[in-house]
Amino acid sequence: MALGGNPVFNGKNFNSTVRGGGMNQGSLATQPQGQMTPQQLQELYTAPSAGPSQTGRMTYDDVIMKTLACLAVVLVGAAIPMLLIPGAAAPLMIVGALGGFVLGLVNSFKREPVPALILAYAALEGMFLGGLTLVLDNLYPGIGLQAVLGTLSVFAVTLVLFKSGKVRATPKAMRFFMIAMIGYAVFSLVNMGLMIFGAVDDPWGVRGFDIAGIPLGIIIGLFAVGLAAFSLIMDFTSIEQGVQAGAPQRYSWTAAFGLTVTLVWLYVEIIRILAILRGDD
Repeated sequence: MALGGNPVFNGKNFNSTVRGGGMNQGSLATQPQGQMTPQQLQELYTAPSAGPSQTGRMTYDDVIMKTLACLAVVLVGAAIPMLLIPGAAAPLMIVGALGGFVLGLVNSFKREPVPALILAYAALEGMFLGGLTLVLDNLYPGIGLQAVLGTLSVFAVTLVLFKSGKVRATPKAMRFFMIAMIGYAVFSLVNMGLMIFGAVDDPWGVRGFDIAGIPLGIIIGLFAVGLAAFSLIMDFTSIEQGVQAGAPQRYSWTAAFGLTVTLVWLYVEIIRILAILRGDD
């Protein structure tokens, strides 16, 4: 199976084959065969095969419902700094960012998904996004709504392209993605280091530098949005192949976690682009 754009799909048992056959075995199957009438045997062999929901296998509905649950928890977490404790947006944003990072690593490398840890990750990321949105929205009113609409638009377009078969996670594209991701991660770490040690005065670090009159952050941001969009394609591919292979139902939590990670990343990149654009006006 194609690996997801984030490591949460790596090492997961999405390719587990369905064991035990797909025959729909009701109470008739528990009876000794010698006691079955010819009519009962005929009914047994002509009965439809059990679907994924009857055999404990992952389905698209499972993934959708669990993803919606994760996103709902993200919204609840975002409401904490935005509505309940407006004066503590910055501290809660830091707590959410650090806590989300730690739980993101924990969930990524656990062999079995733990729903409580995945939902806790969603809550912490919600606190981070809520604090970030509140801070930026105070500077640039309406930027939060713009970022939400932008994230939903990219997600919708990516899903349509994937369903149409026009964009696929080919091995060559995946190799390019991994190289690009490593490069982007190195740039982000270097930029963060320059900002922490005061090597640059711009609040966005190197991203605030202009190249031919265009902020570097816009160029890098659009590149990152493209990476996040392709990460969604890879996540969709992993989910599709997991469902087709009959992965155990519990791994729908893994799929939901992977999509949540990518959507959080996509939102952050979009709101940062918008903030740089608004600040440059």
